[in-house]
Amino acid sequence: MAIIDAQVHAYETDHPSRPWAAVLTGPPSANGPEMVAAMDAVGVDGAILVSAFTMYRYDPSFALAVYADHPGRFRLVAPFDAGDPAVGERVADWAATDGTVGVRLLLAHGISDAAGDAGIGRLLAAARDHNLPVNVYCTQRHAKVAALAARFPDVSLVVDHMGLVQPFHPPAPEDGWAELPNLLALAEHDNVSVKISGAGTLARTSFPFTDIRAPVQRILGAFGVERCMWGTDWTRAIELLSYEQGVEAFRQGDWLSDSDRAALMGGNAARIYGWTSG
Repeated sequence: MAIIDAQVHAYETDHPSRPWAAVLTGPPSANGPEMVAAMDAVGVDGAILVSAFTMYRYDPSFALAVYADHPGRFRLVAPFDAGDPAVGERVADWAATDGTVGVRLLLAHGISDAAGDAGIGRLLAAARDHNLPVNVYCTQRHAKVAALAARFPDVSLVVDHMGLVQPFHPPAPEDGWAELPNLLALAEHDNVSVKISGAGTLARTSFPFTDIRAPVQRILGAFGVERCMWGTDWTRAIELLSYEQGVEAFRQGDWLSDSDRAALMGGNAARIYGWTSG
């Protein structure tokens, strides 16, 4: 089976020509060759490369450069400023750019609140017009996603990281799955799918993180395997687990059937994002 990681980040070291806006937990550099080497070491065939908002805000130029060097290994998602009056035109340009498969709406931490419903609506309408899935960073904002799903039933919404608070540093929280019912409630909306990304960071047991299996199975049961994607959220998770562990926690064991594993770890991402070869 082809293994596709539904969310990774790539960035270069902070330097004056492309300065970081802020620091994201991770190694000093995770550039294209370094990310590909990490994937090769554990047999990951491809990844959805999400332009790192923490470092680069709404500038996807580094992600585009990584794709240009490794077009067979990545497809691209970038965050867009919902408050930008020209967001529709920017999304149109992005949709016409080689390698792009989605946009990202940032709801967590109030990032898009100033844009209001009108700005967010413009972004989702543009994504609909260009058939782009909208990745929604929505930690603790599941109710907002439900409202958007109802308002835009013809837009594919992808919940990043299950919408759960995930740690950047150990230890994992005792109540990391407390808001799982809020995620499960979104399953009633057929246009919502979920990235089960960064799940290993919520593990309170050592590798292979068997304590995450029951909540993950609840997600698969609610949404159906076909609306779920595995992802590592690499490199943000580095202080809690290795990249290999993030992969093998889902690849090992009999807790997933072979067909479910193939769909979760690659097939669904290829379908939801329209990843085609060439």
